[in-house]
Amino acid sequence: MTLNKILVIGNVGTDPEMRYTPNGNPVTSFRLATNRRYTTSEGEQREETEWFTITAWNRLAERCNQYVTKGMKIYAEGRLKSDSWTGNDGQMRFRNEIVANEVRFLDRATPEDTSGNEVAQAQTDVAQAQTDVAQAQTSEGEELPW
Repeated sequence: MTLNKILVIGNVGTDPEMRYTPNGNPVTSFRLATNRRYTTSEGEQREETEWFTITAWNRLAERCNQYVTKGMKIYAEGRLKSDSWTGNDGQMRFRNEIVANEVRFLDRATPEDTSGNEVAQAQTDVAQAQTDVAQAQTSEGEELPW
């Protein structure tokens, strides 16, 4: 059994850009920043920011293009896709992309997201994903690396 699933909650760093494939399928991309705060062994406070490109397709792409704006907090779930290439300057470039199958808007309710408790739903989704992984591990009888 294999699993490629990533869940992130972060702040949108760019307004979404929507485009269409030659077949007419909409695809929307935007950047998402996650932050981690920690204290070094010397007692110094530090913060790291990790950037992801979120890519959504079809109906989700249209919804993201309509509602996502720079600065808002979102929950994104999907599969991780890593790309590398050589830039014009000869340097290797890398990108972590999340091909989203779900995006939830945590800052405000949208017409399709009117529960008023999006953060609680995102936490429930994370807990469900952990349960799914544990069940898969039990049913397959193989040890997962964590």
